[in-house]
Order: sequence, then structure tokens, then C-alpha cells
Amino acid sequence: MANSEKSWEKRLSGEIDELAVEFVESLSYDRRLYKVDIAGSIAHAQMLADQGLITKAEYGQIKKALFEIGDEIAAGTFEFNKIHEDIHMAVEDALIRKIGDIGKKLHTGRSRNDQVATDIRLWMRDEIELMQARITLLQKALVKLADQYKTDIMPAYTHLQRAQPIVIGAYLLSFVEQFERDWRRLKNCRDLLNVSPLGSGAVAGSTLPLDREATAALLGFAGITYNSIDAVADRDFCAEFIFVCSLIATHLSRLAEDWILYCSNEFGFITIDDKYCTSSSMMPQKRNPDMLELIRGKTGSVYGALIAILTILKAQPSTYNRDLQEDKIHVFKAADTVDLSLDMAAAIVHGTRFNTTRIAAGMDRGFLDATALAEYLVRKGVPFREAHGIVGSLVAQCEKEDIRLVELTLEQFQVACNRIEADIVEILDPGKVVTQYKAEGAAGPVQTAEQVAYWTRKLSER
Repeated sequence: MANSEKSWEKRLSGEIDELAVEFVESLSYDRRLYKVDIAGSIAHAQMLADQGLITKAEYGQIKKALFEIGDEIAAGTFEFNKIHEDIHMAVEDALIRKIGDIGKKLHTGRSRNDQVATDIRLWMRDEIELMQARITLLQKALVKLADQYKTDIMPAYTHLQRAQPIVIGAYLLSFVEQFERDWRRLKNCRDLLNVSPLGSGAVAGSTLPLDREATAALLGFAGITYNSIDAVADRDFCAEFIFVCSLIATHLSRLAEDWILYCSNEFGFITIDDKYCTSSSMMPQKRNPDMLELIRGKTGSVYGALIAILTILKAQPSTYNRDLQEDKIHVFKAADTVDLSLDMAAAIVHGTRFNTTRIAAGMDRGFLDATALAEYLVRKGVPFREAHGIVGSLVAQCEKEDIRLVELTLEQFQVACNRIEADIVEILDPGKVVTQYKAEGAAGPVQTAEQVAYWTRKLSER
């Protein structure tokens, strides 16, 4: 019976071992490739007909049956059997059961080696576009939130120590920039993988007159691979895709880490919608940012997928080896984790507000205006390194007296540097500092408003 045989079964003797069946199968996870597998098979069949290797009528029957199989899988009525090992043989077996010997002609000039290499490229090409759309939605949520806080201020941190005052909107836009790099890396990844290996066969191509350019065009590829030996074994694009996923996860984790801190009682900078928090089974007062913690935690599994794919590839002898069956486990895992985390992050951003009154009330801590004071001295003709030392001494003096820089008298300032004048009061306040930022891309209200407008326009064009 067709549904009890493997494609290579007649080469080997003895009964099939059930343990071996379980060990070798990939159908349990690669069945998600069924749409692209069917699309690739239809394109291959059309090319075979155009080349006279099958008749037009046979192509019509193959195409019709493949569409029916796709509908059955989508409807959940298709019966999968692990004896077929993978989605390719499951579909082919169903095709043969539907149309008999004509179905046996589909695999003409093709190997599962070039078939799966084609399928994973087709699947990843679509997945990248979906992931880019998710990134764009998250960016839009961040820009919308930034637009609400174009003038409100917060402290920026380096080494987790208070550094300089910034506009909250500028802080939010910093993540838009990070995710933009991810969006572009995904585009570059898609461009590199968008070539067709179909027609490379098992390793050396085929003696049949296959038109590889035709199948590539039918499947929307930009071109074909030009070395059959490399084409069937190349999984560089899988490693690159998971690497990009790892960076996306990194940026999501950084956002999550910030907001986990910022929603704590110690900071109190933000309030996250209750829908994205949990409480404690024991402590009734708790309001835990579990969704953010899970985004941070799931980053580890994406990193694990990257290490796994690199380890699989590092010692592969030429050319195709069954080890490569494992690539999809890690590609799918990375994609699923990042997709879910992007969706959750966008939802959290939509449901978050900054506690501007509380933040503003604490802006007098940490000498956030110290750098602005040093630059004030530069404008008065003091070399920066000397100005840095003067301000450092003034900060130390304020710490001893438990006062802010703005609370020093003019006389105390002038003792430290005789170039300081009464206009010093115009810059000694975090709220005043942010309005004085001049550099393009700085974290002031003017620059933030410009960037919000830029990103709103740019993202609306996608």
C-alpha cells in the first residue's frame, strides 16, 4: 500500500522499526510547510509539463489534486502518518492515492534535498514579511506613546546611575531606532535567501532538461542558486534569520528590563495596564510585570536556537546530511517566540503610561544638570577638561552640604571659577537643560517633536 511505504523502502531489506520511525520523522513539526510545499510542487509540475516531461493533462490533474490536499490539510481532515517521515512524502503519498501513477511523476528531476531547501526559503520569505509587520506595529505604538510625552522629562541612566535629563519621548524613540535596525536586517536576510535551489536535485542536478529559471519565476524568486552542491546544503540563511531573531529578542529584553525596573515601587516611573500583570498566590498586594519578565526570559530560548543551528552547521561534511532536518526545529522556535513577544510588547506599550508628576518630583536628585554646567563653562572660554574638574569639585561640595547645584550661591560658584556669572541660574535645572540641547538627534523637546513627526510619516508609508 502506498500509505505504508517509504520513498526509498525498496532499497533496504527488513521490516521498518517503529523506534526508527519515531526517531527519523519530522512530520510532527514540518507539516506547517504544507502550503509552500504544495506551491513548490505545482510550479515544478508546470515546468515538467512545459519541458515535455509530463503532459499538460497530467499537470492539470496533479495541480487539481494538490489543491485538494491543501484544502484538506487546512480543514484539519487530512490524516498524517509518521511513516511518511516528512511533509513532502505525506503530500506525495496523498497525491498518488488520489490520481494513481500520474502522481508518481511529480518527483521527476527532484530530490527531497532541493525540495526542502526550497520550502524553507519560501516559508521564511513569508515569515520575514509577517515579522516586519509586527515590528512596525510595535514601532507605531512606541511613536504614539512618545507623542504623548514630547516635553515631559525623566532622568537618563548610564551604568544605571543618573546621568542627564532627557525627554520621555526621546527615550521611547530610542527603541524605535533599535527595532528599525531589526526591520532592515530582516529585509537584508530576505534579499539574500530569495534565490531558488529547486532543480539542484540530490546534489548534482539532473540529466533531464529542467528549466530552473522558470520554476524560480513561478515561485517569485529573484533568481536561482548556481552551484547544486552548495544549494542543497546551504542553511546560512537559517543561521542569519535566527541571528536577527536573537537581536530582536535582545532589544525586546532591554525594553522589558527597563520597564520591569520602572514599574517597581523604587522607581515608580510607569504604570502598566493590569491586563499585562499578575498578582501573587500568597501576597495580595503584589502587582507583578510577569509579561515583561517572560519577554526577557524567552530571549534565552532564541539564543539557544542560534547556538543550536550554528552547532549543526559547524561540522557538516559536503553536501546534504540528515542533520539538516533539525534546522526547522530551531528556525520555527525562534520565529514563534519572537512573533509572540513582539505582539505582547506592542500590547504592553499601548497599555502603559508614564507617571510624569512622580518623575518630575525626583528630578532634583543625581545632579542631572552637571554636564550642562560644564558646557556653560566651555561657552565662557574654559577648556572642557578644566570645566569638568571644576564641576566635579562643585558636585562634591554639594554632596557634603546635602544641597543641589542650583542652591549654591553666586559667590560659591565664583570661588570655583571667576567666569561664572549671574546667568548661571538659567541652566541649573533639568527642565531648563533639555530645552538647551542643540545637536540633531539629542534628547530635547524640539528634537523629539521632529523625530516623532519623522517616524509617524515613515511608518505610515509601510
